[in-house]
Amino acid sequence: MKTTTLLFAALFSGPTFAAPGSEWKERLATEVERRAARPANGPDDSSELLGDLVTPGPTTPIGKTIADILVGKADGQSSESYPLGGLMLPPLGSAPCKADTCCVWHYIANDMAVRFRGISGRCNKYARGAVRLGFHDAGAWKKGLDFGGADGSILLSDELSRSDNNGLQEIAQVTQQWYAKYKQYGVSMADIIQMGSTVATVVCPLGPRVRSFVGRKDSSKPAQTGLLPDVNAPADSLIALFEDKTIKPHGLAALVGAHTTSQQRFVDPKRALDPQDSTPGVWDVLFYGQTLNANAPKRVFKFASDVKLSTHPRIASEWKEFAGQGGQDHWNDDYAKEYVRLSLLGVNNINNLTECTKALPGRLPSFSPPDKAIVDMWANGQFPQLGPLLADAQTVTQDVLNAMGIKPRLMRFLNRN
Repeated sequence: MKTTTLLFAALFSGPTFAAPGSEWKERLATEVERRAARPANGPDDSSELLGDLVTPGPTTPIGKTIADILVGKADGQSSESYPLGGLMLPPLGSAPCKADTCCVWHYIANDMAVRFRGISGRCNKYARGAVRLGFHDAGAWKKGLDFGGADGSILLSDELSRSDNNGLQEIAQVTQQWYAKYKQYGVSMADIIQMGSTVATVVCPLGPRVRSFVGRKDSSKPAQTGLLPDVNAPADSLIALFEDKTIKPHGLAALVGAHTTSQQRFVDPKRALDPQDSTPGVWDVLFYGQTLNANAPKRVFKFASDVKLSTHPRIASEWKEFAGQGGQDHWNDDYAKEYVRLSLLGVNNINNLTECTKALPGRLPSFSPPDKAIVDMWANGQFPQLGPLLADAQTVTQDVLNAMGIKPRLMRFLNRN
């Protein structure tokens, strides 16, 4: 009984958060070594410029910075933050706050972080909804189009009614509330959507602090249909779809890793809330290994498109690198670079944007789930009633288990181990 008590104490202790940038020097040194060991831009690495960075070209310091990120010369992550986490910032709406473009974004990001983080420390259904919303607004674009992309149209037109966007209604409602609250301070819907995605990514434990830019222009013109990926599409079709967005196969491999936090609902409703790896709400690389693993935990639901991509000749080696030793830093770096690209698809005023990465919350570089043993059992097919709690990133406590009537089964398991 003493062993069981000690194990419960370990299970339900809370996560520890690190200050922004505390691990940055070590991570940067590792990344420099990794970049030196492999070409910065092979044929399957994204490197095209976008929007007005093509014509007339990078004409401002911010334009040059973004161009460097896009071609792999600059990091897509940043530890830049306001001093003291923004505690000394002037009040929202005050003249000093209005004089700092990023001041309002600090307040917005704080609102978002509160909504995205569950009491377990994992990120929740709103966070992964925000990541998906960012993908779907920006991703509805291809080369040659003069509309669509990261322009807010997914919430400013009728796009949300399309079957491609099924399941986004809940996060859409929350995002519209943020827009209604903050639009008086001059923010665009397009920027709120993309900031929501990058805030959600860093709120998820182990997630990167993706460099975040504001100043996009809104549009209420619906994006063209047929530009978002299908979970059953062949790998060659998906690669061609993304190459037409300037995203090469290695970039596609990095971006689909966002499924690591996911619990699907609509691909197979009979398995609603089954995750795409065994640690939903954690931004780790288990997704890559478990997609390849025929013996992945029972509840892991693999999208057909992910399985096809994982073994494609132009992607397989990168996929295995993400799944292997050092894969977390490699993936975070590649994801951040590719998400900067994705977030700027269809944006034609890149030279006039402002970087507001300093408004983001701090990163959680390590995470010990407070209820790991229980989540592991759930991932292996036990206690299906816990799915909604994990979607909300709640901590599964003894009281919760008692209320669900599953304490005796769990106690027997713990006493055996």
